[in-house]
Amino acid sequence: MNVEFILRNKGRSVFTIGPDAKIAAAVALLRRHDIGALVVSKDGRSVDGILSERDIVHALADNGDRVLSLDVAQLMSRRVITCKLSDSVADLMALMTDRRIRHLPVVEGGVLAGIISIGDVVKNRLDEVESEATSMREFIAGA
Repeated sequence: MNVEFILRNKGRSVFTIGPDAKIAAAVALLRRHDIGALVVSKDGRSVDGILSERDIVHALADNGDRVLSLDVAQLMSRRVITCKLSDSVADLMALMTDRRIRHLPVVEGGVLAGIISIGDVVKNRLDEVESEATSMREFIAGA
């Protein structure tokens, strides 16, 4: 299984926010769409950064509610780890575990093509295990 397979099932929509937007607007988007991260992009095609719930919570713990008036660019992670459509799910699992990240923007040809969350990876793996178990039961029942 690879990233393209996951995106084919879940869709390619990605919620983005501009680097000049306020953190309060980012929080509202995260809440409205029940997501854990936003890709920061000036044009909706490039990946300029990523802003996660974790980034916001850490900033709130350090600075209180004044964080809400900061620009997204002030809190976003600028060194974004991305993946490609051809990357395997096994590689994503290792990368997410090693780097302790929960969201990977998918980039193809320099353009944002989707986003994969740890939940997407876990769901995919559970579906694979269930499919394998079903195949084994059918094989055993037919033998």
